[in-house]
Amino acid sequence: MQKLIDLSVKLIRKYLPDPFVFAIILTLVAAVAAIFSTGQTPLEVVENWGGGVWSLLAFSMQMALVLVCGSALADAPLVKKGLRKMAAFPKTPAAAITTVTLVSSIACWINWGFGLIVGAIFAKEIARAVKGVDYRLLIASAYSGFVVWHSGLSASIPLAMATEGASLLEVSRGTITSAIPISQTIFATYNLIIAFAIIVALTVVNTIMHPTPDKTFTVDPALLGDEEDLQDRELCGAIGEKECQVEWKLTPSEKLNNSMVLSGIIAVMGLGYLAIRLFVKGGSLDLNNVIMLFMFLGIVLHKTPIKYVKAVNKAASSSAGILLQFPFYAGIMGIMTSASAEGVSLAGQISEACVAISNKTTFPMLSFLSAGIVNVFVPSGGGQWAVQAPIMLPAGVQLGVDPSVTGMAIAYGDAWTNLIQPFWALPALAIAKLNAKDIMGYCLIDLFVVAFIVVLGFLFLV
Repeated sequence: MQKLIDLSVKLIRKYLPDPFVFAIILTLVAAVAAIFSTGQTPLEVVENWGGGVWSLLAFSMQMALVLVCGSALADAPLVKKGLRKMAAFPKTPAAAITTVTLVSSIACWINWGFGLIVGAIFAKEIARAVKGVDYRLLIASAYSGFVVWHSGLSASIPLAMATEGASLLEVSRGTITSAIPISQTIFATYNLIIAFAIIVALTVVNTIMHPTPDKTFTVDPALLGDEEDLQDRELCGAIGEKECQVEWKLTPSEKLNNSMVLSGIIAVMGLGYLAIRLFVKGGSLDLNNVIMLFMFLGIVLHKTPIKYVKAVNKAASSSAGILLQFPFYAGIMGIMTSASAEGVSLAGQISEACVAISNKTTFPMLSFLSAGIVNVFVPSGGGQWAVQAPIMLPAGVQLGVDPSVTGMAIAYGDAWTNLIQPFWALPALAIAKLNAKDIMGYCLIDLFVVAFIVVLGFLFLV
C-alpha cells in the first residue's frame, strides 16, 4: 500500500503541470477531439471556444468571493481563536488527518462552498498545532471531502430535478413531467449509504496514507501564521508594549473607518435579509447566500469597516488562480458542448457511447463513469447537466431506470473526478499556498477508492 501511495505521489509530482498549463493542455485535447470526432472545422472549434470563454463570468466572481469572504471571515480574531481551539484536539498526525477528513466531508455535504473553504482553513490551523503531520496530505484530506458534495444538501443536480418548471421538462426531453423530491435523491437510502461509505473510506484511507517520519513533509508553524500579526509583534517588540497600547486621536474620517456602529448597521441589514430569505420565505442556502453569510459575519466579527477591508485585501491575492483559469475552462466547456451542423457534440458522443453498451443493471454505473470523463473537461455541475441530461435521462427511461437514479449517477460522476481536476482545488490551494501537484498524488488514490464504492453502490443498492 505504501509503495502504491509513493508511486502515485511521485508520478503526479513529476508529470502534473501547473493548473494553468493543465487547462491549456485540456483545451488543445478537447479542440483536436472535437475536430476529428464531431466533424467540426478548426475555425468552428475556435469560434465555439471563444464564444464559451466568458460564459462562467458570474460563477468565477462567485468563486472568487467565496474564497475571499471565507478567508476574511476565518481571519477574524474570534474565529481564529475558535479554530485554534478545535485544532488542539488531535494530538497525533494520524488523528489530525482523520479529524480534517471528517470535518471537511461533513461540511461539504452540508454546503460545498462552506466546506471547501472551512476544510482548507481548518487543515492549516491543525498544521500549526500538530507536530509531525504531513502538510500536503493534510490539505489533500481537506480537499478530498469535496467529493461528497453532490450527494448532499447543496447538490445542484438533485436540486435542479426538484425544481418544477419548463426547464426540467426541456432538459429531460419530456421524460420528467413533474419535479422529483429530494426524498428520492439526496435522502434516498442508497444515496445516504454511498455517501456514508465514502466518508468512512476516505477517513480510513487518508489516515493510512500518512507517510513515515522520514518521508513526512512538514511546515514550520511560524510560516503558517498571520503575517500581519507577526509584523505587529515585531514592531511592538522594537518600541515596547506600552507604546503599542497607546490610543491615538482619530480624525473624523478615521473615526468613520473605525466605526463599529456602521459595521453593525450594515451587518444587521445583510443578516436580516438572509434570515427573511431562508427562514421566512423558505429559500435554500445556495452559493450566493453562503457568500452573504461569510461577508456579513466577517463584518460583524472584524468589528470595524477598516479592519474588514484589510482582511479582504489580504485574502484577495489568493483568488488570482480563479480569475485566470476559469475563463479557459469556460472555453473548454464551449468546445465540449457545442454541436456540429449535424447536431453532434463531443460531450454528447461520450454520453451516447455509454448508452450504447448499457443495460438496466449497468446503466447507472456507466452513467457515473461517463459523467466523470465529461467532468474533467466541463467542471461545472450546471453545464454538465445541460449536456448529459437530454441524452442520459431518455435513454435511462427506455431501459427502465428511474430518472432520479440517472440524475444521481451523473451527479456522482460530476463530483468524482474533481479529485484529480485542479479547477475546484484552486481555492483550497490558494489558502494552503500549495500547488496542485502537491496534493493530487494522494487524491488519485482517493479517486479509485471512491469509484469502487460508487460502482458497487449503483450495481447492488439501486
